[in-house]
This record gives sequence, structure tokens and C-alpha cells, in this order.
Amino acid sequence: MAFEAFSLAHGLGVAIAAAILLGIVVFRGKLREKRTNRVARYALVAILVGCELSLQAWYGLTDNWGLQSLPFQLCSIMMWLSALLLLTRNRHLYEMTFFLGIMGALQALITPNLDASYPEFRYFHFFIAHGAIIGSSVFLTVIEGYRPTLGSVFRAIGWLHVLAIPAAIANSLSGSNFMFLARKPDTASMLDLLAPWPWYLLQLELVALALCMGLFGLVRVLDRLMPAKRNRSSESTGS
Repeated sequence: MAFEAFSLAHGLGVAIAAAILLGIVVFRGKLREKRTNRVARYALVAILVGCELSLQAWYGLTDNWGLQSLPFQLCSIMMWLSALLLLTRNRHLYEMTFFLGIMGALQALITPNLDASYPEFRYFHFFIAHGAIIGSSVFLTVIEGYRPTLGSVFRAIGWLHVLAIPAAIANSLSGSNFMFLARKPDTASMLDLLAPWPWYLLQLELVALALCMGLFGLVRVLDRLMPAKRNRSSESTGS
């Protein structure tokens, strides 16, 4: 079945992803309890790792595995880093996943690069995985009290360029399109609003910076509108 953007199936998929975020926000008080916190973090880790491993298994079982299946897409990388973030609660990983993970996953949810629809496996994988990527950074922000800084915006942009290097190399070797560096996606996306390749890559520099600044500003605004006591554990880590 072909996936149609802004269809009922698209709306259901976004609702699945949103349910993860809503659960974190609604049950934030309970999730701050030590035991519940650990269980929830490990559950998110299991979802993230399970999504990537099950996708690789699906590629193999359906004879679709190839170099294009390597986890060099931004969101594939963010799945692994988000899982590591939840296990370690490392400040530097948080800076990366908060900006790059949310930015990439949110764009994917709005304009999915997907050729499978409900009720196929990759449909559920796509929306659950991207919801969990956003959910991991939201968890550290809402539950643990971590916060991005202005400096972390530029560090995240720097890491985005670092992550693009192996993706670009893989593209040149396999003809794949990791991180959409080689060409625009076949499905509709915000890249359609930009110039043709390779010029849209330069425009994406400004788009990425604007989106990261927007995420940083959103957290600052929400903190002013809904001031809350920060977690002692996060303050002790310098976040």
C-alpha cells in the first residue's frame, strides 16, 4: 500500500508518536521517582534499539538489505545516540540529540519519506521510532531538568557536519542518499521549497540553524510560562 501524506494513516502515525510525548508530560511527576524513572528510560531504550534491529532484520528477511540499509540517515544515528543518552544521561549527547534528533524526527513526521502504509511493519516502525527519538530528549528535558544552551546550538550544528562525512562517503560508494546529501527525497518534503542540488545544501545550513534556534527559544519561552523546580540530579551535572 502506498503511503499518502496528510491522510488518515498519516494522522494515526503522528498520533502514535505524539502518545509517547504526551505520556512523558502527563506522567512527569511519577517518572521522577527513581524506580519508575529507570524503568521508563530502559523501556525507551528498548524501543529505540528494537526499532533499529527489527528494521535490519526486516531488510534481511525480505531480501532488501544492502549498503543503503546502513544506519547513516540522521534519524538512524539519532536512534542509537538517543538510546545511549537515556542510559548515560550524558550532557554532550543531550546537546546533540535535543537539536538534531528533534529537528530530524519532527521533519520526518510532518513529511514522511515512506513508501509503506498502515498496517505494514515499516509504517509502525517509522512512527514509533521517530516518536521515541523525540521522546528521549523530551524525557531528559521534562523529567531530568536538562536544558539546551545557546552554545549547544552551534555545537550541535558542528556535529551535524561531522555526521554528514560518513554519510557522504557512503553515498559516493553505494549511490545511496543518506541524509539527503546526494539528492532530494522522492517523496514530498520541505526540501522541495529549496533550490536544486547542490545549492539546497547551502540553504539547509540556514534552515538547520533557524530550527535549532527555534527549539532553543521554545524551551526558554516554556520555562518562563511554566516555571518549575529543576531536578537536583540534572543540576549536579551542570545542565
